[in-house]
Amino acid sequence: MAMTLRLTDDEQDALRRRAALEGMSMQEAARRAVREYVARAEHRDRVAAAAELVMQRHNVALRRLGE
Repeated sequence: MAMTLRLTDDEQDALRRRAALEGMSMQEAARRAVREYVARAEHRDRVAAAAELVMQRHNVALRRLGE
């Protein structure tokens, strides 16, 4: 799917410089940034779900530890 990404001049300049330093196109740098953003958000969601499960399963022990 095609998409238009509108950047400020400063953002575009920074992206161009960073992509050049890493030897890739601006498009590939932007795509990498999107993939990393999604992966971080998904990881954060998994950690939050796991923490909630631990809290539910061990609520008595956690409460007693807090006393």
